[in-house]
Amino acid sequence: MSPSQASESKPIIGITLGDTNGVGPELILKTLQDNRITKFCIPVLYGNYKIFARYKKLLSIPNEDFSVHSIRSIQELQPKKINLVTCWDEDYDIQPGTPTKESGRMAFLSLEKAVEDALKGTIHAICTAPIDKKNIQQEGFEFAGHTEYLAKKCGVSDNLMLMVSPLMKIGLATTHTPLSNVSKQLNKDRLLSKINLLYRSLKDNFQIAKPKIALLGLNPHAGESGMMGNEEQELLIPIIKELQDKGLYIYGPYPSDGFFGQHQYKKFDGVLALYHDQGLIPFKTLSFDDGVNFTAGLPILRTSPDHGTAYDKAGKFTVEEESFRQSLFLAIDLVKNKWHATV
Repeated sequence: MSPSQASESKPIIGITLGDTNGVGPELILKTLQDNRITKFCIPVLYGNYKIFARYKKLLSIPNEDFSVHSIRSIQELQPKKINLVTCWDEDYDIQPGTPTKESGRMAFLSLEKAVEDALKGTIHAICTAPIDKKNIQQEGFEFAGHTEYLAKKCGVSDNLMLMVSPLMKIGLATTHTPLSNVSKQLNKDRLLSKINLLYRSLKDNFQIAKPKIALLGLNPHAGESGMMGNEEQELLIPIIKELQDKGLYIYGPYPSDGFFGQHQYKKFDGVLALYHDQGLIPFKTLSFDDGVNFTAGLPILRTSPDHGTAYDKAGKFTVEEESFRQSLFLAIDLVKNKWHATV
């Protein structure tokens, strides 16, 4: 049965394992134990059955609570089952809590195959379990993380890390950049590109007709009229005015402490933070359990939980799966929004 015949009105969601010695397999097992998931999507795991068999045994999960249909190709998809595409034949062991060369390789093979199918259009979205950015480094993956790898594979010049929760949506103008380099990377072209990516994503991915966007300031008190830095006066305010003149609902720059402390984010559809911790600290403080990382600006849809491999919790059955579950649900919603927009 072809993927187009199998899917009918259900999105086909590819799920990567992440680092197999991290919490990824456990998150997947816990999420997909609820077999009602198959009523909303067709889950397609990318990995190897033996990995899940070992985690099922380690975590004492009965076979009836989690069974998969192993396939070699997406063309063998079964629409009412959890499918598993075999990405390698070697019999690798698991060592929960300890990153190994093998766990990094499995993470890459899983991701590589899922991206290949997404680019072919045989799956509708990818939900990625956490990787170890250092451990996954190898030939074929020499990137700072998922986002950079996906951008390269998709051939896009820019993208946006967009953190999503029921409370807020926060994009990052810079991501894994040392704080000492942030101001050097902020220029008009970059900011216009990131704002446009946020604006387009809010409209196209989240179906918000007229997005209202807040831009955060770089310096304490948003520069205090130039007393604590000039970036607001010389760069941010002129950009805001230019975009407002073009009809965009964008406001700021806002001091981030007061913006989040006074819950001003509730008045906006999206927020653009200028550096990693400026956006991630308030987001994870307020939305850690149900936050999702969405990569905007790609030709494919990709979501991920807002946390890492959590080696200290791997294999102990103590990790909370809510963020991963929300990542899967968001992927489903984004696919359906895309379908709705093209009708």
